[in-house]
Amino acid sequence: MTEITIAHSPDTDDVFMFWAIAEGRLDTGDRAYALLAEDIEVLNRAAMGGRYEVTAISFGAYPVLSQRYAILDSGASIGDGYGPVLVARDDLRRDQLRGRRIAIPGELTTAHLAARLALPDFEAVEMPFKAIGPAVVAGEVSAGLLIHEGQLTWRELGLVKLLDLGAWWQERHDLPLPLGGNAVRRDLGPELMRAVADDCRRSIEMARAQLDEALAWTQERCPGLDLDGGKRYLEMYVNDETVAMSPRTREGLARLYREAAGRGFVPRDLPLDIVS
Repeated sequence: MTEITIAHSPDTDDVFMFWAIAEGRLDTGDRAYALLAEDIEVLNRAAMGGRYEVTAISFGAYPVLSQRYAILDSGASIGDGYGPVLVARDDLRRDQLRGRRIAIPGELTTAHLAARLALPDFEAVEMPFKAIGPAVVAGEVSAGLLIHEGQLTWRELGLVKLLDLGAWWQERHDLPLPLGGNAVRRDLGPELMRAVADDCRRSIEMARAQLDEALAWTQERCPGLDLDGGKRYLEMYVNDETVAMSPRTREGLARLYREAAGRGFVPRDLPLDIVS
């Protein structure tokens, strides 16, 4: 029996897509999976040391992980016309953000990378993603980048949306903005890497096919999640692109790295390996 740890974020879409594996609904042959949930930036940092065989990562982190991990074709979160949201207490022009303190959910997150491409130079203040909205409300920072469900709930905090990075990217390139996905450690070898990719794909397909049961299970593990909001969020981030990245999405990811390389944010010779 081959034991494999899948590390994922505690976000709704990540929990939902591994329901079938967690509940033993999927025949995975001689592969036994253990699941654990952790903040995405914690996972990005852990992946730098290769801690887990399979892990959720930000695509913004992949450039520093690419020698150790390859990207899985399934499990990606894709913003097609929507994505991380920059919010503030007051309406500010983009040029007014130069030099300001902006809360980010991690240095290695795609939200941070995209913000560096979209905004003038600013002072990044790292904090857990759930703390960003309250920090903006309290005036601790001038603005904040909201990810996960925060992209839908910022109005409840009385905040103003300054920029949707997914919409900005689509307007700029007519491409989706790939935000994060699953990565598999290269030392597992090609055959096992492909088998893991297949297991993850089938788990996502089964959760989508048995939506109500999988979402009810997810709700038990995501405190505060309401079913209507959960379904809306899953429509955004667990879809056909999550099952398998389309050529358009792959081009969006390649374009992100090309543009970031042009600004000196990532290496130019980045190996973009995607395991199907």
